[in-house]
Amino acid sequence: MVRRALTPSFTQTTMAKRGFHIKNESSKELLETVGVSFLTGYGYAAEAKSTSTAEERLEDLPTRFRGFAYEGAAMGFTVVDALPFTSGRRVTEFLRGRGEDHIYMAYIGVGWAMARLPRFRWPRIESLDPTLRWFLLDGYGFHQAYFHTDRYVHEQYEDPGFTWPDAPASYVGRVLDQGIGRALWFVAGTDPELTRTLIEKFTERRHADLYSGAGLAATYAGGADPRELRVFWDQAGQYRPQVAQGSAFAAEARVRAGLVVPHTGLATELFCGMSPHEASQVCLRTRPEHGEDGVPGHAIWRQRIADEFVSLGRC
Repeated sequence: MVRRALTPSFTQTTMAKRGFHIKNESSKELLETVGVSFLTGYGYAAEAKSTSTAEERLEDLPTRFRGFAYEGAAMGFTVVDALPFTSGRRVTEFLRGRGEDHIYMAYIGVGWAMARLPRFRWPRIESLDPTLRWFLLDGYGFHQAYFHTDRYVHEQYEDPGFTWPDAPASYVGRVLDQGIGRALWFVAGTDPELTRTLIEKFTERRHADLYSGAGLAATYAGGADPRELRVFWDQAGQYRPQVAQGSAFAAEARVRAGLVVPHTGLATELFCGMSPHEASQVCLRTRPEHGEDGVPGHAIWRQRIADEFVSLGRC
């Protein structure tokens, strides 16, 4: 009963329902399976008596799609925590359990929930990792572009009133754009040329973050063959450092969770010039302990990763 009340219909993630571009049947099947996996994880969380019960079921899902299910579960637990007469501790317990290995996707899932909850029901972020919790905004941005595509993608909408605790408004928008960039890969049906076309419709100051998000999605979700990845890389031009940075984030997320699959390596070899595990190490090596001079640690981290690939001659 709880699951039926809280879980969106699987039809909400079909390409036809969303109006996304269908490149071919293979990419359609991939992206729709991603959506089903997300909602499966959401449903496990919505009906679970405990976080461990949901985790046991999540671990039985296919490696390629398990991270998306953990993302959905994090959204589900966040929504459950926001309900009256609940303990409000499910997300915290989840992140202390197996969800910790999937922390990137879990934080993104929490961001999905934030997009659907009134602000006073948002989870308290003080206890979350100060560098990684920016991925909540990535998830929020993805949700808005995925479900409100006309406004956020085709009209390139920016929310002027969106605020984030103790953060410069300029960087808040940049992280939202990283999430929107990830969504563009889905909206374009994993077509690299259409992804570029969509990005170019945005004002130029937003391109770097949109390319970062698209590079992350191309690496984590996949859907492009080596030729198509090359096309995307070539077309990225001056934004190749951001594509490499997004790809490295995706590699770190999959490596940390033990979910590396062949397409992850195809993307990192082209975008980063190294294996997923090596790209993951770049992320770990460059991660700052905290922000500096009013610049968020997350911003410093992303720039360090991009600079690393420039210094290695990748971009």
